Amino acid sequence: MSAEPLTVISLPETVVSTASRSAADLTEQRGTRRVSFTPKYGSGAVDVDVHYLWCGAPHAPTVIVQGGISADRDVCTGRERSSGWWQELVGSGAAIDLDHCRVLSIDWLVPADLGEAESVSSEDQAAALAALVDELGIGRVHAFVGSSYGAMTGLAFAANHPDKLKSLILIAGAHRPHPLSTAQRSIQRGIVRLGVDSGRTDEALALARQLAMTTYRGSEEFSRRFAAGPELREGRFRFPVEDYLEHAGRRFVERFEAERFLALSESIDLHDVSPERVCAPTTLVGFPSDRLVPLADLCELQRRLAGTATLEVVESPYGHDAFLKETVQLAPVLRHALNDCRGDH
Repeated sequence: MSAEPLTVISLPETVVSTASRSAADLTEQRGTRRVSFTPKYGSGAVDVDVHYLWCGAPHAPTVIVQGGISADRDVCTGRERSSGWWQELVGSGAAIDLDHCRVLSIDWLVPADLGEAESVSSEDQAAALAALVDELGIGRVHAFVGSSYGAMTGLAFAANHPDKLKSLILIAGAHRPHPLSTAQRSIQRGIVRLGVDSGRTDEALALARQLAMTTYRGSEEFSRRFAAGPELREGRFRFPVEDYLEHAGRRFVERFEAERFLALSESIDLHDVSPERVCAPTTLVGFPSDRLVPLADLCELQRRLAGTATLEVVESPYGHDAFLKETVQLAPVLRHALNDCRGDH
């Protein structure tokens, strides 16, 4: 996708609110804007409704924050929910300090949002964010903080829209998916498609999520939590890990649709950004226990980036999900990377 200017059309916002959430009198804007861009796997420009959250100190520099494929725009506490998916790291006085910056986050797009596009790409997500940055009058964001799929989108943003970005912070995400990770996700998608075709969509989606959980978490955590022996229940032996996996599957089905899962899972495996195109100063964070994004891939990414790049290695038993679990260890990394945010405000 080219980095040429995008045409942006404004829609009335669904909700715009200003709430006193701290002594800094933070503001929250939640709404929908219509933007226009050409999807990577589409045949022409389309108008797309982007659902976003923009909150923090008024007139402060903006930091984009995006998570994995199951994350939404509610990265921190909002009017409509008691907590966000990264609540411990984004807030007043937190590592991503809303007293000194404004956080911008969107709900991920899917092919249904893009007209006739066959698939959605990380570049499409980046194009939507770039267009939204223009529409909101931000001009240039102070940083893009991306985790997992959000890190992939951050790389696409930096490569295709370099004038809109000052720096990158990428956690557990690389320039391409590892082939073994693609193999695992392909099996998950196959399970879901089989469930859709057989009329057992929810069961299949739950099973795919259970399989995904075995790739998100580390071997050390499973060994520590589920080492006990099986119990004879309901006519068969059940292992301790089964209850955990089945609970994770049920919870996922309650909040996610099969088509959305298929589209965003595929989008991860379609991701491919040349690191040499990324000139923004970059902080990389990796976890040795992460089997989805091996540390070796982040080392390669660091070597190939065109701009300055540092790699922070964080030990954790939680595997890929360490970006959600290791908030205490990640906080100083984020504070250091965003330190000059205070000076910009």
